[in-house]
Amino acid sequence: MSPLDDLAFFRRLAHAGSLTATARELGLSLSAVSKRLKQLEARLGVELASRTTRRLALTAEGERYLARGGMILEELSELEESLGEHRAELSGPLRVNATFGFGRRHVAPLLSAFCREHPGIEATLELSGFPLSLGDQAFDIGIRVGEPPDSRLVARRILANRRVLCAAPARAATLPPLRTPADLALLPCLLLRENDSDFAVWRFQRRDAPAVEQAVKVGGAPASNDGETIMRFALDGHGIALRSWWDVHEPLRQGRLVELLPDWQGVRADFHAVYRQRRHVPTRLRSFVAYLEQEMASRVPPRQNDATAIRGETSP
Repeated sequence: MSPLDDLAFFRRLAHAGSLTATARELGLSLSAVSKRLKQLEARLGVELASRTTRRLALTAEGERYLARGGMILEELSELEESLGEHRAELSGPLRVNATFGFGRRHVAPLLSAFCREHPGIEATLELSGFPLSLGDQAFDIGIRVGEPPDSRLVARRILANRRVLCAAPARAATLPPLRTPADLALLPCLLLRENDSDFAVWRFQRRDAPAVEQAVKVGGAPASNDGETIMRFALDGHGIALRSWWDVHEPLRQGRLVELLPDWQGVRADFHAVYRQRRHVPTRLRSFVAYLEQEMASRVPPRQNDATAIRGETSP
């Protein structure tokens, strides 16, 4: 095996997190993976990882080998990509991370269609409850709400989105008049639990004066850590939900949900495709991000009051 093969093997091993997972991904026996790691360590003269069959922990030398070696592999990949850009077909690995709800509803079908158009793409979509680190998990693209705080990441907006306060019509008919978000404090609100807290803070802006914001602490039951379950509770009339426009626009159009507090709106929660800054961004990556930007516009109609503000803006 060449040093580059060893680097690629060790990066796969580190990202998989265990000998067993690496063996499964590579289609090798556990003993073959263990033997190859020992041979690599013998060649380098250092221990790269302490391990059991279930868990792998990199040593300081292993961390250094992974970091520097990963840069070498990235540069080689970028070089080969740039040399082949004259070819019409797209090919190569494309690893994407997205959250469960949006990933299932939109990213999965779009990635499937993209792969049909470009059969040389070797795609992986990993869905998670929370966004995963691009660098630590070796993802090419992450689908995120909001712009990333990490300046080393590039963010391209693929969907303008706000959160919408809503309830089932029968439930809305039983509520007292709502004038401001503060009125929600004593009403049954459906909480998307992202921690062990018994309450959540919902934030709103006045439609006619977006600079005016109001936050309110809400509580209620039933609650869930799953957005689709919260939608089910809302449709069944259990309480008030604050959900993303992409998730509720169809039930609102059908009359299965009604919007509450029309003078107020949830804060912006735009979706972005983010990827690491580099000298040369692979064509397959740029093409998929552009595909997401193009296709999402037809999958989720813009809210009327947002359309004017959104037109003319450039993607970050």
